[in-house]
Amino acid sequence: MANRIPVVDMHCDVLSKIQMNSELQFLNGPGLDVTHQRLEEGNVILQTFAIYLSEKLGTLRFEHIMKQIEIYNQLGLKLVQSKEDAAYLRKSFDNLRGGQWGLLSLEGVDGLEGNLFYLELCYLLGVRFVGITWNHANWAADGILEARNGGFTNKGRTLIHRCNEIGMLMDVSHLSEAGFWELADASSQPFIASHSNARSICPHPRNLTNDQIRAIVALDGRMGMTFVPWFVKEKGTVKISDLLKHIERVCELGGEKHLMFGSDFDGIYEWIHGLEHPGQYPELVNSLVKHYPESVVRGFMYDNILSFMEENLKTIGR
Repeated sequence: MANRIPVVDMHCDVLSKIQMNSELQFLNGPGLDVTHQRLEEGNVILQTFAIYLSEKLGTLRFEHIMKQIEIYNQLGLKLVQSKEDAAYLRKSFDNLRGGQWGLLSLEGVDGLEGNLFYLELCYLLGVRFVGITWNHANWAADGILEARNGGFTNKGRTLIHRCNEIGMLMDVSHLSEAGFWELADASSQPFIASHSNARSICPHPRNLTNDQIRAIVALDGRMGMTFVPWFVKEKGTVKISDLLKHIERVCELGGEKHLMFGSDFDGIYEWIHGLEHPGQYPELVNSLVKHYPESVVRGFMYDNILSFMEENLKTIGR
């Protein structure tokens, strides 16, 4: 059945929410968009858990990153770390035999405190994607809402090089436009935008321009459609049909095999109507199969990103 197509979601903020409120329960507790039960209901086979450090924590430290990794380890999901894991998922989940997996990403390098040894330690602990900034400037680069639109600092350029060396993949969601183009020139690895939409459909600065989308396609990167309502539509009730306009635009720009999803569940306080939590992913799948062949929808939902991981994640120990 089409609505049982497996799903990979490349961004949620569960860990940050639990860090700020330890009473929240991942199994099936109130207060979270993403729970174990809802992942099962939505047939989400792989959920990426972002390590986002709230400004409410004060000065952001590496110990805050370590706390969220500890929280993840208590969730009880298997962790994707290598290309072999990605290959297993591609083969097994098509027959719905795999169980639930997680993946760790770092959203903004502020908590690394400019120490690249901490980057390597994150890698050893299972983090496989790193977003350079949140919305503002940090020690590595400018974020998308930094008015000067600067690129990378000297230390940030060293970060790019070290990520390439150890196999830490990079994420340009939240990065300034100048930083995006600098990374496109400097990185020896393709990168992703884990949770960004098309700016030509909705002119929010967090969305990507047509030229940026074409660049991700040319570099064989991936772009995650996000469910943040104000990234989908400027005003009014936001429906799944509004999200489909962004999907079609990415496809028009050559991104059919580069498109994925990064919901930003638990990082938002408003939701797309009918897509309020991962248990409702089948509603999105049902809408997509009305407009695209099932093979294409399978690419959107899981195969495009798993093939990217299978190609670009390093094998542990090599």
